[in-house]
Amino acid sequence: MIVDPNGRDPREFGDELLASPSPQRCPVARTSSGEVLVAGHAEVVEVATSPEQFSSGVSAHLQLPNGLDGEEHARYRALIDAYLAPAVVDRHGEAFRRIAREVVEQGLAGDNGRVDAVFDIGARFAVRAMTEWLGWPDELEDRLIGWVVANSRATRSGDPARTAAVAAEFDEIIGEVVRPRQEEPDAFDDVTAELVHDTSLGRALEFPEIVSVLRNWTGGDLGSMALSIGVILRGLAYDPALQERLREGVSRTEFTAIADELLRRDNPFVSNRRVTTCPVTVGGVELPEGQRVRIHWTAANRDPARFPDPDGFDPAGNAAHNLVWGTGPHYCPGKALSMLELQALVEELLALAAVAPSADPAVRSVHPVGGWHSLPVELERR
Repeated sequence: MIVDPNGRDPREFGDELLASPSPQRCPVARTSSGEVLVAGHAEVVEVATSPEQFSSGVSAHLQLPNGLDGEEHARYRALIDAYLAPAVVDRHGEAFRRIAREVVEQGLAGDNGRVDAVFDIGARFAVRAMTEWLGWPDELEDRLIGWVVANSRATRSGDPARTAAVAAEFDEIIGEVVRPRQEEPDAFDDVTAELVHDTSLGRALEFPEIVSVLRNWTGGDLGSMALSIGVILRGLAYDPALQERLREGVSRTEFTAIADELLRRDNPFVSNRRVTTCPVTVGGVELPEGQRVRIHWTAANRDPARFPDPDGFDPAGNAAHNLVWGTGPHYCPGKALSMLELQALVEELLALAAVAPSADPAVRSVHPVGGWHSLPVELERR
């Protein structure tokens, strides 16, 4: 089967690929661009956990650590994991809660509590939380918000030149933050400065390496966090009982299970690329060496062969097979940081307000972005 995900809502597209009964089901398909798209849960797990056959070295640009495999990936991953360990990121928890209260109060003070969950809450919180974590100046907020919007539009356009221009703009922002920390090493005490002077590889990182790591931590995370907040707030808006459960107070473990399940149903982290290193068969489809492959996480997380009720809500029952954060050696290293941010935002928001659906129309994202492009909700002060 030849398919074309471009211009499609990834959730709807994935559901069609994996529809039951089996004659319609297509867990592995070829796309009109020449890629092989892997959508079935079992097949996605097989690809993601087999880096010897499915390499992450797919980009012409330096991508640390995502674009590496094997021992080289493990070395850079160890460096990055040290910054993202729960005990390390937890020290920012109170700051994230303060930022969450500020963002929610701004939303409540606006248009009678009418906000766009993705932009007004998600993007603003994501930018402020990221700059707090990395030690970047507050003055960058409006510029970064503008970048999030421009990046979303460029991604939706599918225009490589437009996407490259937006990426270059972000690299310029990173350079402006990094260079002062290189020139005045004693003037800064923050995560970015730590990275700039990190020698855990037995040497200092080169400038392109620093930019690549920071791009990985920020450029992708800003949009992803905003989209995740949109998905979670929509789930809460339609589930007042879940809002009350969270107001009562839950552990980090329970919150993580709840957030993961809301994101599983509508995974905004749509896909990752791989390339085959040798002839290999997946889902009964024979692939040659050098075949470009796209893992479709959104589809796999709704595969009825693994989740009989894709739209159901079973945090405990579905946790073991949830692929929101990936699986295998490239499992997302930033989950602890993301969950710390998400729990801070959700709990502070629910302490101040109730979330309800809006009568204003929402707009879905399209490939290669998932979740909601725009999601109006109403906040009612408690």
